Amino acid sequence: MNNTKNLLRGILVSALFRAGIANADYTLNMPVGVTKISREVHDLHMMVIWICFGIGLVVFGVMFYSFYHHRKSRGAVAATFHENGAVEILWTLIPFIILISMAVPATRTMMDLDDTRYAELTIKVTGYQWKWRYDYIDEGFGFMSQLDANSNAARQLGSDVDPRSVENYLLNVDHPLVIPVNKKVRFLFTAADVLHSWWVPELGWKKDTVPGFINESWTLVDRPGTYRGQCAELCGRDHGFMPIVVIAKSQEDYSKWLAAQKAAIRANEASADKTWTKDELIAKGEEVYKANCASCHQAGGEGIPGTFPAIKGSAVATGALQQHIDLVLNGKGAMMPSFAAMLSATDLAAVITYQRNAFGNDAGDFVQPSQIAPLVKAPADDEDEVE
Repeated sequence: MNNTKNLLRGILVSALFRAGIANADYTLNMPVGVTKISREVHDLHMMVIWICFGIGLVVFGVMFYSFYHHRKSRGAVAATFHENGAVEILWTLIPFIILISMAVPATRTMMDLDDTRYAELTIKVTGYQWKWRYDYIDEGFGFMSQLDANSNAARQLGSDVDPRSVENYLLNVDHPLVIPVNKKVRFLFTAADVLHSWWVPELGWKKDTVPGFINESWTLVDRPGTYRGQCAELCGRDHGFMPIVVIAKSQEDYSKWLAAQKAAIRANEASADKTWTKDELIAKGEEVYKANCASCHQAGGEGIPGTFPAIKGSAVATGALQQHIDLVLNGKGAMMPSFAAMLSATDLAAVITYQRNAFGNDAGDFVQPSQIAPLVKAPADDEDEVE
């Protein structure tokens, strides 16, 4: 019971800090954004605001004028007419004209939002609990993006880290999405488990990611910068820890980043063929555990009784190695996701080895990335099915 209270208290404190820090630049209006679409959306918003302001001014002006000039103390006598055809036509025609004046530009903008033709780059976005995967379909590679290590450490129960000391607390990630400026980027959205919603306010729109379904949208950012957002759909326990960071770079800088990513992927693939020592796997596995497992199973592996099982002394972490591998790769129902598509073979081998040899567990064995690689199906294997 106390652990549950502590968990709820920790979530509440994190939410309060998030509200206070993430909204440090809070304003009374929506952002203009950094794309043509976002500016069109902002202009529509302002147009509707001013129309509503004008309607309110006229309606309340007439009301207050009537209250003042036709009050009983001035001897006003109620009119006896029952209806007026001209007035009825007028108050039907004026709202119709107002609605048309709003519908035409709104429809044009909505059609532009759905026009993904002539894109120069296609990125598939997949939502997971609680992280994002970005696959650059034209380039043939992808990566996971999740809450950065500093924010993740500060949000843990009993961390004793002041969230206010963490820059961009809960709004920073380990691997941001990088796109080139002045190029039309097409996004394909889906989810691997539950509903998520990909939202970066400066882009001017958000899109739901639905399991088994593809949504699409596009953007064209016209100036370099870093733009932050978050999942806008309540997707589970760690919904508040699922930020989005988009970095728009010049074409020259984007090309350099692209080359660096491909080099890193080649190095990671090579690491799967390397024979690792047990100590190397444990050291790497600790990093992977902190980033992917500690929020549920806790930093010391004790878990949360009644909610998340302990790894410390668990039958899985001290039992048959293959059973442990199957659980990590395939997950378990709604409580534990499959990590086969989220982590590389090296990361999977490392975290399994770490769990079996940390927290007082003394299984003593370890698993090589080369043993995991044949069991992992990368999401990019499906990209040729997307048109």
